[in-house]
Amino acid sequence: MRATKGTTTRLVDQSLKFSCLIAGTAAFGLAMVVGAAAYDGTNCKAPGNCWEPKPGYPAQVAGSKYDPKHDPRELNKQQESIKGMEARNAQRVEYFQKTGKFVYDVSKIPSAN
Repeated sequence: MRATKGTTTRLVDQSLKFSCLIAGTAAFGLAMVVGAAAYDGTNCKAPGNCWEPKPGYPAQVAGSKYDPKHDPRELNKQQESIKGMEARNAQRVEYFQKTGKFVYDVSKIPSAN
């Protein structure tokens, strides 16, 4: 069976549209990749040292109006809780070594009362 002129033209039109669509998509993708690789938005002083202050923000925070001036007592709260945790763990380990039973609640350990 022979293909008619209308069928051949329609097949050529469809394949041409598809080829143009693929070529356009590839060109757009390539442009996006090249554009993204060309500029990363930072001015690095050295590899890995890319921090730069925003306009109007000081280069050194300490002593500026942006310095949070943390209270030393607030900063020591975590260290105090860690010391308490280590003390409780030491009591648990000591009781476990004596009896062979692990008790999570330190208040239930006889030596802790």
